[in-house]
Amino acid sequence: MSTTSPTTMPEAAVIPDHKTRRIDWIGLGLSALLGVVVVIPLIVVAIWAFAEVWRYPSLLPQEFGLRFWKTTLSRPDVWGAMFLSIKLSVIVTALSTIICLPAAYAFARLDFPGRNVLFLSFLASHAFPKFGLLIAIAGIFLNLGLISTFWGVVLIQLVGTLMMMIWIPVAAFQNVDRAMEEAARDAGARPLRVFWSVSLPQAAPTIFAAILLSFVGTFYETEGAWLIGAPEIRTMPVLMITFINNQLVVQYGAVLSILLWIPSFIALLFSRRLIGSASFAKGFGI
Repeated sequence: MSTTSPTTMPEAAVIPDHKTRRIDWIGLGLSALLGVVVVIPLIVVAIWAFAEVWRYPSLLPQEFGLRFWKTTLSRPDVWGAMFLSIKLSVIVTALSTIICLPAAYAFARLDFPGRNVLFLSFLASHAFPKFGLLIAIAGIFLNLGLISTFWGVVLIQLVGTLMMMIWIPVAAFQNVDRAMEEAARDAGARPLRVFWSVSLPQAAPTIFAAILLSFVGTFYETEGAWLIGAPEIRTMPVLMITFINNQLVVQYGAVLSILLWIPSFIALLFSRRLIGSASFAKGFGI
């Protein structure tokens, strides 16, 4: 009769209990600190937007009201700047998508001379002080007659989207399941059909995130729009700067800031499910 030694117990019997997992107090503390740093300024701005009178050292306004909202929203230039910013963001994002997605696919799948150098060159607009680069571009645009024009602002904002619309889609295309593409080709699908039916659906969530970030970033872009577009082209951020400089009233800046939050809020509603999806994480190789 054979006996089993107590030292040869199956490994499954020593699986640790997940309930004994320690709490990461450092992570929780850093998350709470980050939340305080981000949330408190937003709350203060929101309170200022509805404050009629707020004198130091009171923690809350002495009087609330909508006077500054009515004054701000009754100005035609505010609505004009809002619609212009949305129009610019849509056009810049669309052009960036048309130009950058084929380039991103080429970087992800093709091997050609100078590929790595060209790929890294898209970091140039973010590797150096941005304002200096804008000044150099403004000198070129001045000779081309693009200063204070709509399309001049489109081109300068398009430069700012290149890195995001190249690097993120490249990661998405690189993490597409090659086995599914090969299976589609073995079944007789042509390259365009394989791309449209197999590659693009897998990369789509991550690409959509890049498009979303490009739209929001373009909407908030200020330096290029001010340097190239002023004084004829005034986007919402540029208007906010001039509005506050002409009338140094905190409430006006707070109201305009909340109006600027609207695109981000809508974008978060659209991206809520996307950001937490497995397909989005897979697009980054996570």
